[in-house]
Amino acid sequence: MNGLFNTSLEQKKLISIMYMADDHTVTFRSIIVRKIYGIHIHAYCLKRQQIRKFKRFNILAAGKAPQRRKAYA
Repeated sequence: MNGLFNTSLEQKKLISIMYMADDHTVTFRSIIVRKIYGIHIHAYCLKRQQIRKFKRFNILAAGKAPQRRKAYA
């Protein structure tokens, strides 16, 4: 996962994560990593439309964000 976070940081690429909050709820987020600090990742979250702080050990899975399909008329 670290390589994926670094790629998002360096290339400003969107990635998808499965995240478990402190109350044990699991959410799916699309993020762009802005900074990596030890156990925290600061990222722009598309769901909340703001910079959020994620704990690395609470990120259950990460992957490339799915490509958006173009609508053809």
